[in-house]
Amino acid sequence: MADFALTEQRLAVTCRRYPDFPRRLATLVRLIKHIHKQLHDEANLALKPYGINHPEYNLLMMLYGSANGTMSPSELADAAGEKSANITRLTNELCDKGLIDRSGSADDRRKIELSLTPQGEALLKNLLPDICALLARQGHHLTVSEQVQLEKLLKKFLGGLAD
Repeated sequence: MADFALTEQRLAVTCRRYPDFPRRLATLVRLIKHIHKQLHDEANLALKPYGINHPEYNLLMMLYGSANGTMSPSELADAAGEKSANITRLTNELCDKGLIDRSGSADDRRKIELSLTPQGEALLKNLLPDICALLARQGHHLTVSEQVQLEKLLKKFLGGLAD
């Protein structure tokens, strides 16, 4: 949190220079940015021994959690919060690693479907205990009630961005 103290100092200077600046909201946005970076870095460190990175893991988990085990590239982009150009690069890498397959849709030959390979499923089953431990460590200081409250507030904040 020492890094964030410098951010708060810069926000204070900004508010003195521009009194109408919304310091509280700017602080929230910066906190979210700092949290994202730290979570991303810790996940990359935990995933490195498995030969994948955090964005690749997210795509694998979106496929793992899909009801029928397949998603189109655009569905995957929406679910993972990635841009379509990045989805193409990431899915190419995952295909090259043998973790996902691309195939034509049975319903529409123009549509591409992505799915986990048996190797991809095996990788997830091997790494999920480490990811569960990482998530538990990252959130250990929040009670279940605080986790529920934070989830509600973040969903409300996210929903408000779409307005």
